[in-house]
Amino acid sequence: MRFRLFPNSPTAHDLLGETTKNRIRYQWRVGGPVICQAIMIVCVVVWLIEILTKLLIPPLFAGILSYGMFTPAWVHVTPWTFITSMFMHEPGIMHILFNMLTLWAVGPVLERMLGHWRFLGMYLLAGIGGNMAVLLWARLFNANGWMTSVYGASGALFGLFAALLVVYRRIGADITSMLIWMAINFAMPFLYPGIAWQAHVGGFIIGGIYALLLTSSIPITRGKSLTARSLIYGIPLLIVIAAISVWCMIPVIGM
Repeated sequence: MRFRLFPNSPTAHDLLGETTKNRIRYQWRVGGPVICQAIMIVCVVVWLIEILTKLLIPPLFAGILSYGMFTPAWVHVTPWTFITSMFMHEPGIMHILFNMLTLWAVGPVLERMLGHWRFLGMYLLAGIGGNMAVLLWARLFNANGWMTSVYGASGALFGLFAALLVVYRRIGADITSMLIWMAINFAMPFLYPGIAWQAHVGGFIIGGIYALLLTSSIPITRGKSLTARSLIYGIPLLIVIAAISVWCMIPVIGM
């Protein structure tokens, strides 16, 4: 019997099997974890680049961090870091290992349910929402937070946690193992103080709201396709995130 961390999550063989073009096309057609694998590959490649540049070309490594990490004080001039920071990790083993293990456990189930592009949209939306929460915390509660740089996939992953929790609750699946895994993740900032727990909370809230909307029976989307519902709810959510982010940046940009 092959080990599965959560119900319906893929085995290691599913993710690390042959990667020929035919295999990828087949996985795309049957709803396999193509986007999850792509995200994992990008994260690992970026992580390796970070390690190599840190060892061999320190100035380039510093530049990668400066232009890739999310820093509230500078995000008005580096808005792309809302996204780039999701694919960067600390150049040690535990950060990326824990995040990729979590993505492997949670992501493929949602990708199969949502479809490839809709899953990617949810992943990015939750990650952006996590960074927004870091910005909001700096504006409301912590002046020192403006200069705190963050990176990692955790915000997006917590959004997937919340979405899967909503789905599993609706279908009556056993969520015990998932709740334990979530508890471990939520406890990490208390064990390792440098972790940006605000991104975890923000991603979890955005992912949960998005999943609740997608699975709701609101009249305006009743009978609509999943793609239509994703756009109807996803675009306004993104606008709200952008509006909150702009409001948070007002003291910095002097509006």
